[in-house]
Amino acid sequence: MTKVLFLSFSGFFDHSGISKKKLAQVKGLKECGCEVVNCYYTVNRDGSRMWMVDNKVLANLGTGIVAKIRKRIDYRPLIRYIREQRVGLVYMRSEHNASPFLIRFVKQLNLLGVKIVMEVPTYPYDQEYITFRSKCSLLIDRLFRRRLAKGLSAIVTFSNEETIFGQRTISVSNGVDFQSLPLNRRHPTAGELHLIGVAEIHFWHGFDRVVAGLADYYRKSANGCKVYFHIVGEFSGQRERDEILPLIEKYHLEEYVLLYGSLFGGELDKVFAKADIAVGSLGRHRSNITHIKTLKNREYAVRGIPFLYSEIDEDFEGKPYILKIPADESPLDIGRVIEFYSGLTIQPEQIRESVQSLSWKNQMGKILDAIF
Repeated sequence: MTKVLFLSFSGFFDHSGISKKKLAQVKGLKECGCEVVNCYYTVNRDGSRMWMVDNKVLANLGTGIVAKIRKRIDYRPLIRYIREQRVGLVYMRSEHNASPFLIRFVKQLNLLGVKIVMEVPTYPYDQEYITFRSKCSLLIDRLFRRRLAKGLSAIVTFSNEETIFGQRTISVSNGVDFQSLPLNRRHPTAGELHLIGVAEIHFWHGFDRVVAGLADYYRKSANGCKVYFHIVGEFSGQRERDEILPLIEKYHLEEYVLLYGSLFGGELDKVFAKADIAVGSLGRHRSNITHIKTLKNREYAVRGIPFLYSEIDEDFEGKPYILKIPADESPLDIGRVIEFYSGLTIQPEQIRESVQSLSWKNQMGKILDAIF
């Protein structure tokens, strides 16, 4: 049985989709027959900084600036644990944190005979860094990421890139935990259409295109079908607020664009129960991404809800429950969305069934097969 250390450089939060994804990946590895320890970094309420393994303290790094520095340079507690527990594979999720210290950590694992794969969740990612401060942070990663990649067994990607930073890739799809997502049974309301978008809202989600489309629609079709857009999630920054909130105010769309903030569990399910169509990313072209296999598209499919997106997602191209949107800056054509929904005959159960192969067990199994 392979012993795997699943390494995260950040903690876990109930409202975070990333946290849920990582826990689902751990579960998928276990379903593949691996013995898995979940190792992560977190900050307690008292400010103490910890390396944790399966919710137990591995190392208390202390508080203050010294602890912050130790987190970035001192991997000795992890190396000691990996050696003592005879871990065979380290699966780590990149947070664009390549550095000489992380390179040394990987080299020491190589000397122990440990295989290391690094997941790069989105690629390319340089264009996501906009502010001067964030670009300075990215500079360190750019200086060292190719050297870091040399010490890895492979890089896990959700793109169709064959190499990243000079290292071979293992291309997989974002998986889903079927047990955690209930089937969405539509109960359409006559004369209404409800769209839902769930995300930590970044500019590449393109939700502003939906709002602009609603503005166009209501200027031309005031007496037609009432279309609503339910946005679930927090704005990631001021840019995203400025792209969406002024449009709502300018075109008096407060009745039709509903902002919920972060929701999870039963509260999120209640909003989904109102939804007819989900909105994936409509702005990946803004970050120069053409091909991507996003987690959100898969979650929508498992819920059995039709959805729209603008990138190329090879798992869904041509599916009857998908509406492809042009990868440009045009407002969403709401009339086309209404027409698409009116012509749907596929049932939620059929949509869910179509993605059975996208379980995390299957996706993590592909990684294990490629490494061992």
